[in-house]
Amino acid sequence: MRSDDTIFAMASGQGRAAVCLIRISGPGSRGVLERMGGDLPPPRRAVVRTLRDPATGEPLDQALVLWMPGPRSFTGEDQAELHIHGGLATRAAVLRALGHLDGCRPAEAGEFTRRAFLNGRMDLTQVEGLADIIDAETEAQRRQAMLQLGGRLGHAAEEWRESILQVLALLEASLDFSDEGDVPEDLEADILRMIGAVQDRIGHALASRSGERLREGLTVVLAGPPNAGKSTLLNALAQRDVAIVSPIAGTTRDVIEVHCDLGGLPVIIVDTAGLRESADLIEQEGVSRARARAQDADLVLWLVPPEGGDGPPPPARRLLKVGTKADLNRIRHDCDLTIAAATGQGLPELIRLLEAEAVGAMGQGDAVITRERHRKALSRAHESLDRARAILAGPGPLELAAEEVRLASRAIGEITGRVDVEDVLDRLFSSFCIGK
Repeated sequence: MRSDDTIFAMASGQGRAAVCLIRISGPGSRGVLERMGGDLPPPRRAVVRTLRDPATGEPLDQALVLWMPGPRSFTGEDQAELHIHGGLATRAAVLRALGHLDGCRPAEAGEFTRRAFLNGRMDLTQVEGLADIIDAETEAQRRQAMLQLGGRLGHAAEEWRESILQVLALLEASLDFSDEGDVPEDLEADILRMIGAVQDRIGHALASRSGERLREGLTVVLAGPPNAGKSTLLNALAQRDVAIVSPIAGTTRDVIEVHCDLGGLPVIIVDTAGLRESADLIEQEGVSRARARAQDADLVLWLVPPEGGDGPPPPARRLLKVGTKADLNRIRHDCDLTIAAATGQGLPELIRLLEAEAVGAMGQGDAVITRERHRKALSRAHESLDRARAILAGPGPLELAAEEVRLASRAIGEITGRVDVEDVLDRLFSSFCIGK
């Protein structure tokens, strides 16, 4: 990517609409507005302009235009917005005219936000929060993304980093000025206390995995023998016909997933093939996939019909035994819960149970760590501080302790983007929309 180009892209959805928003950012933004819309409008004030093709002078549309000079803009650069009518022909004509201007090119995925990061308008955790808020499907996901966008993790990481830098400064002072009278004799004890304090704060953040789980969703696998009522329950929870329901055993042969919003929390319900021995190669593959998904799931609902024949459940992190077809008046008493998905009997209780499981695993969107990248960086910092403490308590060479503290500072810096994270940036911004 060239950062000295002027870029443009649609920032609204595809298809026919009342209004289409086109964003422009870069050093040529002012010239673009003047060539297409005439006089430059006052900063950050929407005005009506007739947009014209700079090459021919032909009117293209009557639009609202905004001029936002840098650095007080989203990207930190000169930026403009064109709010044009959302017809397909109008949009195509304006984009075509922009593309013909010298030094003006279509933006790549996430390039507006990448420029905002590179220009110091947001740190990397806020960039991730912005991506998460675009992808949020439930209230808790939205809440967590807003906290990240507001700098929850970024501010915490900067506090941890500042504390670590203070430790490093004291270590350097102890190394360089140990013979000076104004260096306290118990400096190493103070350093150990400071390291312990920042480690405690980092350890508290690492103790919870609810943030990552909330981003991904709680996975609940429906497992059981053939004709136990798994597909019927999936359709009932999804409130639509997702899976084929049939009295013929082995109807479901592949994994079917449905994303649900339960109490504002994301839950992925997975229907699987009935677990039984079969000579059918396709059904065997379905059973194998069912066992694999059950083993990796956060929760397995082991569905058993009243007639029995359920056999042993698959290995699982957490398993609840659910009796099905309670409407047949043959209720099993060896289950955690009994339902009749076809009539709705027991479903409110099951949904409340699933919501409680989701809250226990994901909280309500107030976690500090939300990505595996954050966890790995903090874990490295914590381990480096552990080694520094061991060296200081050894006693060992202070130079080695200082290097470990320096590595901890670098690991924390990776979270907000204070150190070289080019690979992380490439992966992150490739997932953004064009125009964001």
